[in-house]
Amino acid sequence: KWTKEEKDKRAKELIKLVDLPESFLERYPAELSGGQQQRIGVVRALAAEQDIILMDEPFGALDPITRDTLQDLVKTLQRKLGNTFIFVTHDMDEAIKLADKICI
Repeated sequence: KWTKEEKDKRAKELIKLVDLPESFLERYPAELSGGQQQRIGVVRALAAEQDIILMDEPFGALDPITRDTLQDLVKTLQRKLGNTFIFVTHDMDEAIKLADKICI
């Protein structure tokens, strides 16, 4: 079980990884854009410190520019942290961009 201080420290570390300011830790989801909400979703997934992270169509509702930015972010985080991401998508271009292996 984590102390409040450990949780706060971990949240601050992770929010920096996704290029959001610490002030966003105090915001409600409705106060964030779609892209910001997705970044927070990535933070929440990483906070559990699991070796494997499942992402099911996480960027499907985003505009193309935000989607591309977040795809790059996921690739960077995977390289930096070494987690395995299982990424479900129907977008073949997205699969090719993100995957080491593709299963159909």
